[in-house]
Parts: sequence; structure tokens; C-alpha cells
Amino acid sequence: MTDVEIIEACLGGDKDIFAELVNRYKNLVFSIILRMTKDSDEADDLAQDIFIKMYKNLSNYSPEYKFSTWVMRISTNHIIDYHRKRKQETIPLDTAIIPPDTDGTPEAVFIQKEERQRIKKLVDDLPLMYRIPIIMYHQEGMSYQEIADKAGEPLSKIKNRIYRGRKLLKAGLTTEP
Repeated sequence: MTDVEIIEACLGGDKDIFAELVNRYKNLVFSIILRMTKDSDEADDLAQDIFIKMYKNLSNYSPEYKFSTWVMRISTNHIIDYHRKRKQETIPLDTAIIPPDTDGTPEAVFIQKEERQRIKKLVDDLPLMYRIPIIMYHQEGMSYQEIADKAGEPLSKIKNRIYRGRKLLKAGLTTEP
């Protein structure tokens, strides 16, 4: 069955078939959450919340769009809302934008590790409205348009937020640690 057929069956009263959508999209949802929280226990809890939210809002899904895009948008928005409610302003960045270590000396490895931690802290300290697009663009490799689609924001606003976020990061990097 296609996603749309499953959704129609769910909306028609077949509640058990929703498990098929969960099986199809559980890895996608979990990976989105894990990238933004870095906590697998928290990701499990949030994934359950997201699937409940999806089930309750199936009637709002428009078949003219890909279901996976709708799933990603709900997941991303739910995580953003979750962080707002908890007033938690940290989303870890697992890899920094630093060229790979070429000489491999202990000193170079230490300096590179410190620089990664510094960049991670700078990204974590960005306001959420800049941090999320920066992570989606640089860490997840998403295009501006994909980010705009997922966030439900105009493309110009996403470009502006990434530009301003980079500007804040650059200012933080040019100051002494």
C-alpha cells in the first residue's frame, strides 16, 4: 500500500494500519530527533510523541506533497517546541567545520579538539532561530529550500538566519577564547 492509501484507511477507521506508517518512518523520525538532541532515551520519548501527533493530525496531511516531507516538518517543529518549553538552548553539534588533522601530533589533536569544543559552544549559544538552520545546513547537508520547506518559513528568511548565524559565529571565533 502507498502512504496515501494507508492514511485514507486510517482516516476511514482502520487504526491498526497506522503501525505500517510507524514502521516506514520510525528511522527517519528517530534520526532527526537524535541529530537535534544527541540523547537516545530522549529521542525514544520524543518519537512516540511525534507519532501520536502525526496520528492526530493525519486529516491535515495534503497528498499533493510527499509524506516524508510532512513527517520531517512535524518532527522538526515538535523538537523546536520541546526545546522552547524546556527553555533548553543547547543542540549539540557532533562535528565542527574544521579541516581534518594532517600531522596527527598529540598537540595538534589537542588543539583541534579544543577548537571543536569552542565551535560547538558557539553554536550552542546561538539563539534557536539561527542555530536550527545552521545545523540543518552545515551538519545535515540540507539546502536552503529544504530548510525553508521543513520550517514552513520563506526562503529569504532562512537565508537571512543562516547569514546572521554565521556572522555571530564568525564574531565569536575572532574573539579570544
